Amino acid sequence: MPSASPMPSVAPWDVHRLPRADGAVFLVTGGNAGIGYFIAEQLSTTGATVVLGSRNPARAEAALTSLRSLVPGARVSALRLDLADLSSLEAAVASLAPARLDAVVLNAGVALDDPPRRETGAGHELMFGTNHLGHFALTRWLMPLLSAAPAGRVVTVGSFAAKSERLDLADLQSRHGYRPGRAYGRSKLAQMYFALELDRRLRARDATVASVLVHPGGALDSLTPSRPPVHERTAGAWLRARPAGLVLQGKHAGAWPAVRAVLDPAVRGGGLWGPRAYGLRGRPRPAPLWAHLTDPSVAARLWDASRELTGVDPVPEP
Repeated sequence: MPSASPMPSVAPWDVHRLPRADGAVFLVTGGNAGIGYFIAEQLSTTGATVVLGSRNPARAEAALTSLRSLVPGARVSALRLDLADLSSLEAAVASLAPARLDAVVLNAGVALDDPPRRETGAGHELMFGTNHLGHFALTRWLMPLLSAAPAGRVVTVGSFAAKSERLDLADLQSRHGYRPGRAYGRSKLAQMYFALELDRRLRARDATVASVLVHPGGALDSLTPSRPPVHERTAGAWLRARPAGLVLQGKHAGAWPAVRAVLDPAVRGGGLWGPRAYGLRGRPRPAPLWAHLTDPSVAARLWDASRELTGVDPVPEP
């Protein structure tokens, strides 16, 4: 089990001078908007091929247009990917052209603000079914491509929304006392448990693939630079957000931990990476695991439940 302390020492990392990754292939789920877009943008500057996983072709095309205009010669493409439809994921992965995948960033997510409770076509609560179960199943189908790379990585983007939540293993689908904010936080917490349990199981198999957990800190649209038509920030929104910028940051900076987890060979699986200043803003560094994430029994029980709900296992028994 990863230790919450002491923190490992790591070499300096310059978020504005990323190492080259020519020949590598990276997939970013939800790469058409928000933090996922900026992860894709920054990775595309390294010479790697970056694939944007998106359920909306029009939004994916808008993101590709922005990337190509900002990064001359960018090797970018889009993959139609609907994480809420588990039955579609195997075919989606089969349509990927590369014979290997050096990293996937599990970033896409649904966040509902208001009731009523909604479900996927398979009957799963929408946020849990998309944010967690969708990525759980996707990892199963990507694992052969990740294993074909010299050192594949699964980078999972967690959230501060999960820090104050606890999983109810008897009600993973939020059927009782549904509250959208709580259901979202628990879906992200499930993702974070998954990332840590995935690394434990990969290491038990002596796999070449590692699983790294990151979180973006406090990332606001109003502190995020414009990337029309993907994101347009008004001058008024930026001015109103300036006081918050003392403790929070934009989504371009929220992408930094995930980008480092993909590119930095010093990053090891099983840990948590986040912003330097109070976990809210700044350059990426290793962070202590939150206390409730250090219980492997919860993660193992969640894994078993997820395997039953999806019908797949990302790291099947040999």
